[in-house]
Amino acid sequence: MDVSRFKEEVLPLKNKLFRFSLHIVKDEELAKDVVQESLIKVWEKRDELNQIQNLEAWCMQVTRNKSLDKLRSKHVKKTDLFEVELDTRKERDTPFVVTERGDLMKRIMDLIEDLPDRQREVMHLRDIEGYAYKEIADMLGIDINLVKTNLFRARRKLKESLMKVDAYGL
Repeated sequence: MDVSRFKEEVLPLKNKLFRFSLHIVKDEELAKDVVQESLIKVWEKRDELNQIQNLEAWCMQVTRNKSLDKLRSKHVKKTDLFEVELDTRKERDTPFVVTERGDLMKRIMDLIEDLPDRQREVMHLRDIEGYAYKEIADMLGIDINLVKTNLFRARRKLKESLMKVDAYGL
């Protein structure tokens, strides 16, 4: 595929690719990045495009994969525990349920703040930011086994504290 064919067949798809990516990632700037990366990948594979039967479908698949990769990326993870977009019950929740959920999240945040510094850092980096164990170890300058140990202890402490509150109302 040469430049003129690329301009004729692939570039007209960019708006459709953008809308598709935006639907997945829910962020305009991120969707623009995804489309740009997708078009670069298509251009890099230009020698193999003659073997592809449906170029548009293939471009959409590339965009879908890139969009999902961005969602899984550590840079896009939600950092606010209160943002739960997959919760479809929001419309049906009563004020009581909303208040209870808010109280629980406040309690969890307070319990996390009470953890020792290292455990709190590791838990935040792993469970909220979504970093891998190795990345956390490199960031904090500690052994990967220490990362796993601190994370285990933080989660156990959080679980025990929540169970204690639920069981005894403390």
